[in-house]
Amino acid sequence: MQYAVVCASHSPLVSERDAADGAKERYTESMRDVGEWIRAFNPDIVIQFAPDHYNGFFYDVMPSFCIGTSAFAIGDWQGLKGSLNVPTEVALQAVEAVRDADVDVSVSFDMQVDHGFGQFLQMTLGSLIEFPLIPIMINCAAPPMPSFRRSRLLGQAIGRFAKAQGKRALFVGSGGLSHDPPMPVWENADEPQRNFLLRGRNPSAEQRRARENRVRNAALLHSGGHDNVIAPSANWDRRVIELLRDRDLERFDDWQDSDVTRCGGAGGHEIRTWIAAFAAMAEVSPDYEADVRYHEVVAKWLTGMAVVRGS
Repeated sequence: MQYAVVCASHSPLVSERDAADGAKERYTESMRDVGEWIRAFNPDIVIQFAPDHYNGFFYDVMPSFCIGTSAFAIGDWQGLKGSLNVPTEVALQAVEAVRDADVDVSVSFDMQVDHGFGQFLQMTLGSLIEFPLIPIMINCAAPPMPSFRRSRLLGQAIGRFAKAQGKRALFVGSGGLSHDPPMPVWENADEPQRNFLLRGRNPSAEQRRARENRVRNAALLHSGGHDNVIAPSANWDRRVIELLRDRDLERFDDWQDSDVTRCGGAGGHEIRTWIAAFAAMAEVSPDYEADVRYHEVVAKWLTGMAVVRGS
């Protein structure tokens, strides 16, 4: 086995909030199992697709896709803080390969990543640096977002790049599934919110606490049935997973943002990372087999949580 793929939901509330009926234990155990699986696979390179939550990227310049040639995890939500193990020259080669495939991608020589990247690494490996890793940010939060088709084509280009490298490659997608976190939208934002969306980088500890408390309060209201949050949908999650397992990735090409928001919530757009990761896998291993290691809706985390891996 030279190539493998794994995608997993993340939620900042995992680090601090127990879930009913042992869900936290089941999710944590599934992530530990994935970590053992990754170590047994022993990849030469990990290529991770993940979103940003207005921590490293803002509306002053908001790319659709960005490859980091160096990256630093900010350690939000009690996450690990520090540099990622990014092989700069290999990351630059990935940039050129994606551009040669007619997919425009930005580059960051100092990428800040948040729990969208860090939580997967922390929960599976307990480390940000165990394996060389190329971080690829997909804009899943700030309209206009890249289409689902372009996200698939990005993944295809990365798959071809990985194949040309001749290395054991693991493709990771971190995001989703259905969830609807409180997040300001530019067109409806007031002046302070717009200032944050433009230039909210490097907040003070007090400002970060205020942001995190909004998420905590939303989760409390939702789990108590007292809010307008779109509830996570197990059926919608299963539909996404079904298309990935069936290797029917082009079906995502026609998906519309409005439908995803209505059915999967604002955070459901993070399935772009799953699409890209599985598209990369399909490029190098068209007959891949994928299995669901874990899936359940966890209301206290506001999220449809799942772990799916393939080889």
